[in-house]
Amino acid sequence: MKILVTGGAGFIGSCTAKALMDRGDEVVIVDNFNDYYDPQLKRDRVANVLGGYDFKLYEADIRDKEKMEEIFKNEGIEKVVHLAAMAGVRYSLENPLLYTDVNVMGTANLLEISRLHKIKNFVYASSSSVYGVNEKVPFSETDNVDNPISPYAATKKANELQAHVYSYTHGMNTTGLRFFTVYGP
Repeated sequence: MKILVTGGAGFIGSCTAKALMDRGDEVVIVDNFNDYYDPQLKRDRVANVLGGYDFKLYEADIRDKEKMEEIFKNEGIEKVVHLAAMAGVRYSLENPLLYTDVNVMGTANLLEISRLHKIKNFVYASSSSVYGVNEKVPFSETDNVDNPISPYAATKKANELQAHVYSYTHGMNTTGLRFFTVYGP
């Protein structure tokens, strides 16, 4: 199976790509290597975590429709694991338009290209931030998530709605992962 992993130079993305290749999947990684996190750290992570594996790596932005279309077409993508995003609540308060552009429009771009290429399985990163000020513990996927309290959370809630629409109207299997704080090497 040939799987596109967006944000594949990040911590979650590189570990996901490794796990997919360990089980025998072919992996195509897209990452824009922006400077929200140190770009050299990302390059080093790819070398350290994925060194010795056979994969394709594209330095590209998920908002670039033509480039993403080219990657889907040339690589024969069969499934998508979409982990690319502007992360972080605090920075989103200072840069809400950037977050909307990358997280909402970038995801819309990938969903539409996936539909056009008849992708049936689309996994994407949401966030625990969608729970807002919910004080019920533990959280549940059935809890109300209609009151985000940051631009970042709003974009992740928008991603969940976008995915639902593509699932409902186009029969695309979509799976959202509401990550909490993720850490590791």
